[in-house]
Amino acid sequence: MPLYEHVLLARQDVTSQQVETMIDTYKGVIEQNGGRLEKIEMWGVKSLAYRIKKNRKAHFALLNIDAPPAAIAEMERQMQISEDVLRFMTIRVEELDSEPSAMMQKRDRDDRKDRERGRRRDDEGFGGGGGFGGDRGDRGDRGDRGERSFGGEG
Repeated sequence: MPLYEHVLLARQDVTSQQVETMIDTYKGVIEQNGGRLEKIEMWGVKSLAYRIKKNRKAHFALLNIDAPPAAIAEMERQMQISEDVLRFMTIRVEELDSEPSAMMQKRDRDDRKDRERGRRRDDEGFGGGGGFGGDRGDRGDRGDRGERSFGGEG
């Protein structure tokens, strides 16, 4: 059977649980037509480059599919009917990647960097309130807050 990569964009108004339910529905359509989903990756809510159907953000998901063309056609037909699906794209590929996609690798790399930054901050003593942020007790060269004259009467 042909192999496909399918990317789905769902409205940001729907919850992650609803997106998973939607994907389960499409999984059922594919399985009824003799195919199967090899991998599902939820990329989360991301900003769009431009507005699509009045939405600035969307839930992104990647599906790796092993199915006949009729199953893909039926799944895409149902996605066109759904109001929650903003866009989708299906691409036929020679082989499916078993490794995480580039988006998931980026997320893992970013999470790892965030954890390292947090560890360094704890080690260096940041966040303890040790004088950072400016102590407003020092008035600089303004002197006291007494009366001031601004010309004119005085």
